Amino acid sequence: MNIAVYSGSFNPLHKGHEAIIRFLTREAGYDLVYLVVTPQNPFKQAHSLPTGQGRYEAALEAIARHPDLKVKPIDIELKMTPPQYTIRTLDALHELEPQHKFTLIIGADNLENFPGWRYHERILLDYGVAVFPRKGYHRGHARARLLKENPLYKIRLLKAPLVTISSTEIRNGLAAGKDMSHWLM
Repeated sequence: MNIAVYSGSFNPLHKGHEAIIRFLTREAGYDLVYLVVTPQNPFKQAHSLPTGQGRYEAALEAIARHPDLKVKPIDIELKMTPPQYTIRTLDALHELEPQHKFTLIIGADNLENFPGWRYHERILLDYGVAVFPRKGYHRGHARARLLKENPLYKIRLLKAPLVTISSTEIRNGLAAGKDMSHWLM
């Protein structure tokens, strides 16, 4: 199977995440999406996140409300010893399920900063990335810079609609007392 590895905090899981999952399995050619709930993004502050287990359980509940989605929440990083670098996660998935092809799903903002990721070269050579558009980021420029580094890197730019809501906006709205339930998955 061709599996999309969609990793993140998912704090909270929202309609934008759902749109991405649907696009990946309906239009981008992936058989299944593994939703990897991360315990701690190394680029974000630790004190701002609910526990990884709590976010994983919330993801299970959200996914259960959408039985038509071809998605499987994965808690593999919650069981790994820190630090949970993406390359370790991809390698662990490959070791568990060598018959599948895994591709990392990222936003254009992450592609811009991808050279700062641990072993980004191996990710791009062994697994590859599929990149969603993000407002304010030009994926083509970032891709061109990385391909100058190594023309064998696997970088797929997805022709997907722009997702305009973020978990941060939802959290800020909730903190301000706004009803954000229409955005939640």
